[in-house]
Amino acid sequence: MSYTTLKVEQKDNYAIVQLDGGRVNQINTAMVRDLKNIFLELDQDDSILGLILSGRPHGFSAGLDITSLASGGSEYVKDFWKFYHEALQAMIRFSKPFVCAITGYAPAGGTILALCADYRIMGQGAKHVVGMHEFKLSMSLPEVFSDIYAYHLGEKRAWEAVQLKQLFNSDEALEVGLVNESVPVEEVLERSEIYLKSLLKIYSPVFRETKRFMRKNLLKLVDGDLSQKIADLADNFSDPHIQTVMKEFMNNIKK
Repeated sequence: MSYTTLKVEQKDNYAIVQLDGGRVNQINTAMVRDLKNIFLELDQDDSILGLILSGRPHGFSAGLDITSLASGGSEYVKDFWKFYHEALQAMIRFSKPFVCAITGYAPAGGTILALCADYRIMGQGAKHVVGMHEFKLSMSLPEVFSDIYAYHLGEKRAWEAVQLKQLFNSDEALEVGLVNESVPVEEVLERSEIYLKSLLKIYSPVFRETKRFMRKNLLKLVDGDLSQKIADLADNFSDPHIQTVMKEFMNNIKK
């Protein structure tokens, strides 16, 4: 299967999946469809024992492609959220070791992708941040985003951070528990490979079963039928206020 928004490099017994969907790796329908498919494919591939998800140097993902959501129409919005939810399901259900190499800027939707991993290593840099800043545009967080963010940060702390539109650099993210390591950005991928290889030494059935036990509450967030959440999101994006906000965002980009 070919992927238009990803680069997939197969090593001896693991894969590096690099986001490669435009200058800032904005998350659109093509990318979330590709992410869903690659995680499902590699979970079934017996030659692949683990996976690293990375971005480009100094840029992991700038978050949702607001321009496409604003201009794509209602069917695009429905398809996007359907595939995004299915991608999150595939990533969180991935039974093998999964490390995220956060190679730079990764707010909002980029943060949520990273939080699906078993272990996160983030590059240091003034503009390298994670967190949810939707209130900056007076936009709501999708329920599944809120659930995943609160799972990692704690409900009270997550809600406070959302209100403050707080973004965390790598050292701050390490302190609050959003990432597991903060290292110089040029060392992120190397360190991610070292850590993944340490997990690959664990007997696969033991790792798989223990991962399922330890993440059962995270798994519950994406289990079952998500169609109602997707329908609610599509309705939210048709709200006149949200449409106005997205159009203003697009106009600011063009200036």
